[in-house]
Parts: sequence; structure tokens; C-alpha cells
Amino acid sequence: MNEKTRDQLIDLNRTFYQTFAHEFSATRQRLQPGVQRILNQITSHESVLDLGCGNGALGKELFIRGHKGPYVGLDSNADLLKIARGNLPDLSSVSLIQKDLTSPSWDTDLPIQQYDIILAFAVLHHIPGTVLRQQVLERIGSLSVPDGRFIHSEWQFLNSPRLRKRIQPWDKVGLNLDRVEAGDFLIDWRQGGQGFRYVHHFDIRELESLAADTGFKILETFSSDGEGGNLGLYQIWKRV
Repeated sequence: MNEKTRDQLIDLNRTFYQTFAHEFSATRQRLQPGVQRILNQITSHESVLDLGCGNGALGKELFIRGHKGPYVGLDSNADLLKIARGNLPDLSSVSLIQKDLTSPSWDTDLPIQQYDIILAFAVLHHIPGTVLRQQVLERIGSLSVPDGRFIHSEWQFLNSPRLRKRIQPWDKVGLNLDRVEAGDFLIDWRQGGQGFRYVHHFDIRELESLAADTGFKILETFSSDGEGGNLGLYQIWKRV
């Protein structure tokens, strides 16, 4: 993928979330079963970096469960972060930062330099291009303590006949199929107006390759969410 296409996809998603932040937040009021399963594995004193924290629903649940460690939520959208501030407790251990993971400087100015737990639920599939994803993952590895865990989920929308119908041709956003990578899709949005998002569909082999290439070991893989229990692919990685 060339830089021009990469930047166009980044702008596409940025525009989507700027336009539909409140509508998107309204669809994210409950945590998915897979996320709940992960939260059961986080101890109350571990430091947590929540990448793509959105409206703060995950952080809110952590503190409802009695979390006492530092929590840092990072998101690129100001409106979602404003909602998150209303959902999270006003504690010195809570930080919310507006940063875009596709920016070269997203990992600067963090209040903590290394974390016990780094989360990225439904986030990596919005980062266009293998090269950029590798760069982001390498930085995530540098932010993890030696025994820390990087836990992420990837949307498995191809497992749903209903979601497959929302796949749109690339020419709707001025792109051709030969300019994107295998596994890249354009998904439409229909709440509060029509919008489009770039989403990459990961399979296990691709994630295995990404982990190996960026210095991680996969500790656990499981599927969850949706009526069939297979709309989310979750993995727990550890830095090698």
C-alpha cells in the first residue's frame, strides 16, 4: 500500500468518527462478552493502557470492579473522549489523551512509560497497511513491561451474513481494489446518516505473522461475541 492510499484511508476513518461519534458511542454501551472475559484477568493494581478507549465504557467497568491501578485511555476523537470523561471517575490515577495511533508521535507524552496491560479492542483493524501496523505494534511492545500483556480483538465481520451485506465497492470513496491490500474492506454505516469505514479483516495466520515479526509471542486465542459467538477474534500476546 502506498502512502497516498494509506493516508486516504486514515482520513476516511477520521472523518467517520468525527461525523458519527455520538451515534457510534450509543451502540457501544455494553461491553462484549469477550471483553468481559479479559477484564476478569486484570488485577486491581495493574497499570492499564487502553488504546482506542472510545467512550470509556471499558475503563468505567474496570473501576466498578474496584480497579486501583493507573488507567490511561487513548483515542483520536475529541467527542468520544469527552463522553469518556463523563463515564470515568475523577481520580489522579485516570488519564485521557487524544492521540491517533497512525501518527508517528502517538506514544509521546504518556504519563507512564511502560504498562502491565495494553488493550486494543477493535482497533488494529482500522490501521491501514501491513507496514504501519508493524510500526504500531513495535511501539506497543516498547510500552509493555517485560512480563506485560498486549490484549486485542479483531472484528470478524465476514462471519456474519448480515454484515457481509454492508461491504461496499471501493469506488464509493474514490479508490480501486488494486490500491488496497488483501483483507481490506469498505463497510457502510447507517445510523444517523450514511458513512463509510475502512476495516481490515484479520485471520489467525496473519496475526501469527504480525506477532512474530514485531517481537511478540501469542499466549491465548479465543473467539467470542455476536449470536454465533464468533464476531470477535481475541488474542493475548507477550513481548518476547
